Amino acid sequence: MGNRDDIRELAARMGQSIIGQEGLIERLLLGLLSNGHLLVEGLPGLAKTRAIKSLAKNLDADLSRIQFTPDLLPSDITGSEIYFSEGGKGEFKFQQGPVFANLILADEINRAPAKVQSALLEAMEERQVTVGGESHPLPELFLVMATQNPIEQEGTYPLPEAQLDRFLMHIRVDYPDAASEAAIMKLVRSEEKTTHGKAAAAEKLAADVVLASRREISEVNVSKAIEDYIVALVMATRYPDKIDADLAKWIQVGVSPRGVIGLDRVSRAHAWMNGRDFVTPDDVQATVHGIFRHRLVLSYEAHAGGATADQAIDRIVEKVATA
Repeated sequence: MGNRDDIRELAARMGQSIIGQEGLIERLLLGLLSNGHLLVEGLPGLAKTRAIKSLAKNLDADLSRIQFTPDLLPSDITGSEIYFSEGGKGEFKFQQGPVFANLILADEINRAPAKVQSALLEAMEERQVTVGGESHPLPELFLVMATQNPIEQEGTYPLPEAQLDRFLMHIRVDYPDAASEAAIMKLVRSEEKTTHGKAAAAEKLAADVVLASRREISEVNVSKAIEDYIVALVMATRYPDKIDADLAKWIQVGVSPRGVIGLDRVSRAHAWMNGRDFVTPDDVQATVHGIFRHRLVLSYEAHAGGATADQAIDRIVEKVATA
């Protein structure tokens, strides 16, 4: 099998234990293939944690779960230098924190103060941790999936826009439909029955397959017309008055250059996963919401009128001509 078939099989395996959240699975894999990080927002119990655990179960990769709390310290994430004494001699040695893993689940990231959030976000951006003047590289296969709960905002520290911009995609997870809810009950029932007699674990997908897939995705062709289309979508967020009067009232700050880079990367990954070696407008439109959603800063008038970032993006896609 080729790398694409292996990734599709990985998605199918994950889908067996995560019912009704096919969009979350797809975007989790898109983030992995695009070498970016994900911010996942949804109510409790919607399989956010289960999704990345399922990815770790089926991929040859280490998983660290970090529960963010108000009393967490930066060193609890990055690690710190510990003094060791042996044979009458002592020295400081760096002891790695939980961030030194392939897959990181940063659970409820908005419950930790800014200093702790910054420690994780610096590691995400630089792909290394510096302690005591020495840099320690993180694994080549490195994905952070941070979650935040849209309710219970008391006692939280919302991420500033500059830090939100470091996430490749912002994913919103909603309730599954009625048929999926029934299937979830049956799945949990069957899992309870097999707790005592566990079946043999399936062979895990090698991490090299993901790295090789990334190299293939880098070769996916993006035509000049598609490049112009991506740039036009971004420019529409910065100068909305040129395309729509309502957008001009809704959008206060447009998408940063990271949005251009992210939309290009994820569009190529989406095209590759769908068996093509070239990007189409459909690939761009299928991924643009996740790339733009957390990068748009809406005006007070938009919030007062109940307008959302997704509505603004819908309007932009509608108004900007396709390639």
